[in-house]
Amino acid sequence: MLTINLFNGLVYGALLIVMCAGLALIFGLRRVVNFAHGSLYMLGAYLGYTIALYSNFWVAMIVVPIIMAILGMVLDRYCFRLLQDRDPLTVVLVTFGLLLILEDLVQTIWGTSNFSLPMPEALNFSVEIFGTTVPTYRIGVIFFGAAVAIGLSLWLRYSKVGLFVRAASTDPVTTAMQGVHTDRLSAGVVGLGTALAGWAGVVAAPFLSLSPSMSADVLIDSFVVVVIGGLGSLTGAFVAAVFLGMLQAVGAVYLPEVSVLLPFVFMVAILIWRPAGLAGSRT
Repeated sequence: MLTINLFNGLVYGALLIVMCAGLALIFGLRRVVNFAHGSLYMLGAYLGYTIALYSNFWVAMIVVPIIMAILGMVLDRYCFRLLQDRDPLTVVLVTFGLLLILEDLVQTIWGTSNFSLPMPEALNFSVEIFGTTVPTYRIGVIFFGAAVAIGLSLWLRYSKVGLFVRAASTDPVTTAMQGVHTDRLSAGVVGLGTALAGWAGVVAAPFLSLSPSMSADVLIDSFVVVVIGGLGSLTGAFVAAVFLGMLQAVGAVYLPEVSVLLPFVFMVAILIWRPAGLAGSRT
């Protein structure tokens, strides 16, 4: 029982890695706390469901991030860029309003019924690990989350654009003075962050029920992860995502009555001990 719960916690942690990477990237460049991020995840799941119905899961995995990236750049141009220097209350109200708009849009197009995306045939079987039977698809989710984490880390550390992103997240004015078009760079990063949210939705669709309210839980957990890891820090978000998934899994076995509260208790403890989060605000 504990083994399968730990495995499921690792799966959820891998999914949170993809979600929180996008959230951290958007905050790092635009300094906007995007409360609509969970709705972008939900929209990606529904788009993936629809595309997979007319083609297959793998086509949805390619097409959805492209659509979401375009949407992200549009949102950056007409929303996030305008919010960059506004007070936090304005940011919260606008992004929360965007969340409500996206949820209404999904309900208008797809209705309020629950949907389920079939597992891709190539991964629709189980294997035995340490005497426990686990679905292969969920193992694939773990590898997917690890690949995203490694890919983003290598991109930020060793590519020229990644260097610009790290510089702009630290000091956008000085970076712009060095000849970097920071608005264009930020638009691309917001597009990438939005694409990651939609991608996470497609990946989650085969083992989570699709509903207009599916954004709420993952959004709360994503913010907990980003706060624990450090606002704008990808490294901290990756560590916190895996830890949060495992914490919830162990809590569900040994402390089921308070397992929902454990992430918040841990977040409060981290903020008291280290207010900037585990990794501060570094990218």
